Amino acid sequence: MTALASPAPSSVPESPALPAAGSSFYAAMRLLPAAQRDAMYAVYAFCRAVDDVADDGGARDQRAAELDRWRADIDALYAGRPAPRLAPLAGPVRDFGLKREDFLAVIDGMAMDAEADIVAPDAATLDLYCDRVASAVGRLSVRIFGLAEEPGRALAHHLGRALQLTNILRDIDEDAERGRLYLPRERLAAIGLSHPTPEAALRHPRLAEVCTALAAEAEAHYQASWRIIAAAPRRATKAPRIMAAAYHLILDGLLARGWAAPRTRVKPGKLALIGVLLRHGIL
Repeated sequence: MTALASPAPSSVPESPALPAAGSSFYAAMRLLPAAQRDAMYAVYAFCRAVDDVADDGGARDQRAAELDRWRADIDALYAGRPAPRLAPLAGPVRDFGLKREDFLAVIDGMAMDAEADIVAPDAATLDLYCDRVASAVGRLSVRIFGLAEEPGRALAHHLGRALQLTNILRDIDEDAERGRLYLPRERLAAIGLSHPTPEAALRHPRLAEVCTALAAEAEAHYQASWRIIAAAPRRATKAPRIMAAAYHLILDGLLARGWAAPRTRVKPGKLALIGVLLRHGIL
């Protein structure tokens, strides 16, 4: 599941082409100029569509076939023959120089979920997954935001991983219900789980050690992101600032709640999110 495609509770029904009105993504994007906002919504719609294939696209062979069709559609888009479902991306690809390999990386990340339920990947596989499903989306996004190439790629690297690790920590119970466990194998082995299952990991008395260590990794990526943001033009970092600050509220909430069962879902309060918007979106 991509960071951008992560569902956010809302009283407004969510369509495939439009983020939920209550999500931090929606709040960040609606503050952008129209061309950037529309481009980000088109990227978001693509991410939601391929994420839905990975999660709810039927049998595994059906999911693989549909993801192959998305790859073919991306190739057609860059050949100047966009399929109707990718027509909204034709303008952003042209106007912002979006890279074909980043769209394909997102699909490859979804394929990792579609091919088999991920259970305790090693650290390198987890990092590859985060790069594909989150940082690749970041690489598309920073081009739309107008960041220079080098700091933009660095920000995509760190913020994508920060957001995705936060997602993983927030969603451990929901993922376990799907038979998935994204906590890294090496850290689970360190607490005595050499052949982990989602159920065994979530019942383990030392689960907090694994989650706290992963939270520290996420925090390091947030801090690296803020250093890049501080050195970049403010006009190009409004949306990533809002996303970073809003998601960091989730990480703080997880650490404050702890990891003992039963784990209530962490959701930032409206006043806290308004504070993020006031600080990063308006001032």
